Amino acid sequence: MNLYHCQIDLHHEAKALAFANAVEQWMEYLKGRKAIANWRLLRRKLNLASDSCKDFLLEIEFDNMTQLDQAFRILGEHDEKVERLYANVNVLIARSELGLYRPFPDPERAERMALL
Repeated sequence: MNLYHCQIDLHHEAKALAFANAVEQWMEYLKGRKAIANWRLLRRKLNLASDSCKDFLLEIEFDNMTQLDQAFRILGEHDEKVERLYANVNVLIARSELGLYRPFPDPERAERMALL
């Protein structure tokens, strides 16, 4: 499993519920095409966070790197629905920071360490 981690701040005029709805439509479309395994959208609570933390956290799970590649290929399609779903999310975002994470130690590493 790989986790694509997106910290997001919206434009000041953007509505949080409109953003959540747009994210749900886009993520469920990708999930329906088996390009992602799962996803969740979280929002900072009680403004309890350091200055570097954004307002929203979107986590997207991929079973493997092939699935991640498939999601990016879908984004590159010249398809009106894909472009609309992506744009509905992207237009609301002012700033974002992204990262790709994996479980650690991963199963392969754990097996190697057990042999030592």
